[in-house]
Amino acid sequence: MKKLKNVILLAVVAVICVGVGIYASHRAHPADSPETLALNQLLSQSMPDATGQTQSLAQYKGRPLVVNFWATWCGPCVEEMPELTALQQEIAPVQILGIGVDSQENIAKFAQKYQIRYPLFVAGTGATDLLRQFGNQAGGLPFTALVGKDGKVKKVYLGRIKFDELRADLSKL
Repeated sequence: MKKLKNVILLAVVAVICVGVGIYASHRAHPADSPETLALNQLLSQSMPDATGQTQSLAQYKGRPLVVNFWATWCGPCVEEMPELTALQQEIAPVQILGIGVDSQENIAKFAQKYQIRYPLFVAGTGATDLLRQFGNQAGGLPFTALVGKDGKVKKVYLGRIKFDELRADLSKL
């Protein structure tokens, strides 16, 4: 009888230890947010750039990023792009990426006309699904995600960027 009690006690202690281990592991590695999962999906893709050359977005993993979804026909997008170009000079090693909801031809013309100095990629209409995965259910543009070098989405911005706010958020990375 005493042996049975010891076995039961040992089993209870083992179950408790396993439970504590699972709990501690989960707290140390919480599930990624939907935005971070969307970012991982984005960075696992290859897309044509403004010149039509297909590029792997995986080259940007592990770097702090400002991922800006935009279109040539979107007035607020067009307004903020010169400021994003200027910001890219200020914030190295943070990389700005433009994900265009447009055709490669339109993006190429736009990049040349406005002298955009950060990488532009052509997602076309497929960007709408990406926007929704990032939490932008309406699919509104412009839409921007701030990403830490840990690969986690720190903040998203819907609409024209308030650059003072973005700079303050960048200083926290």
